[in-house]
Amino acid sequence: MIELKHLKKQYENATPLQDVNAVINDGDVISIIGPSGTGKSTLIRCINMLERPTGGQIFLDGVDITAPGYDLTKARRRMGMVFQSFNLFGHLTVIENLMLAPMDILKKSRQEAYDTGIALLRRVGLAGREFQYPEQLSGGQKQRVAIARTLAMDPDVILLDEPTSALDPAMVGEVQAVIRDLAKTGKTMLIVTHEMNFARAVCSRVFYMDQGGIYEDGTPEQIFDHPQKELTRRFIRKLKVLEFVIDSRDYDFIGAGAEIDRYCIQNDIAPRVKYRIRLAFEELVQQMLVPVLGQAPIHVILEYAPAEEQAVMTVSYGGERFDPAQGDNELSYMVLKKSVEELSYSYDPAGEAPNAVRVLIRE
Repeated sequence: MIELKHLKKQYENATPLQDVNAVINDGDVISIIGPSGTGKSTLIRCINMLERPTGGQIFLDGVDITAPGYDLTKARRRMGMVFQSFNLFGHLTVIENLMLAPMDILKKSRQEAYDTGIALLRRVGLAGREFQYPEQLSGGQKQRVAIARTLAMDPDVILLDEPTSALDPAMVGEVQAVIRDLAKTGKTMLIVTHEMNFARAVCSRVFYMDQGGIYEDGTPEQIFDHPQKELTRRFIRKLKVLEFVIDSRDYDFIGAGAEIDRYCIQNDIAPRVKYRIRLAFEELVQQMLVPVLGQAPIHVILEYAPAEEQAVMTVSYGGERFDPAQGDNELSYMVLKKSVEELSYSYDPAGEAPNAVRVLIRE
């Protein structure tokens, strides 16, 4: 079992990991996903101490491997790392790459290391390639050799840092097939990946990373189908987001309209959808809410999902219960209702902005 407590990693100009806490159980297969720059690779490099954390602790079966004086070779013998760029020794044959560490570190005999290496090459589909050099292999074959080399150390934990990101699309499948097979062996695995379908298929847990830590942790079904947190939901649905906070009657609505136009152009939103977005913003916010709410802030979030080719505008605001359908501006409400696919109002008295109007717009 691996336990992370208040793990932090800080560089001169960035802090990718601010406060990471997690328990990784034996046999967990965890996909680590999230936007670029959120510390995914840094996390697994810290776990095997290739990057020394700035703060916090890492426990491996109850032993603090970040403690001063701890012999890191003990932890690294139990953790294997597969890198993006293979890191094979070019002057050694495939089988020599696999034999080197077991002989040097595990003190296996040459014959034992050779036999193990041949068996592992067969397992990853590279039987007969043992005497070739890395330069004679494709990218996918090199990565499969790198996986076999990691397995040659018989680690308890396998860490994979975007193992398919450096490969041509045609080679991704062969490496994923090997990893999928490994996931069935019961070994603990942490896989940094941008391949969402692969993550869903192979893992038992998903870490979504954002805001300096593990923002959401759950099963594949929870993270991919029913994410609990807003940033996870946006990432999974690949939502493009635009936000406004309107805090006075004198707000620059002309500038907001220009922002909406730029947003639509950048995201290749169809002209008819753009027109309906502008219309919804003008009728709902400018004509119905601002005259009633005055200086009270109105929070507008516009989300566009390219896959569904639809936009959702959520407008939330404080104060007493106020449903625009019950307001005095019947004309604006009628225009709004006819121009959108769905229109709904909700009120949550416990919320910071209890009133919310949701508008769905699609082609």
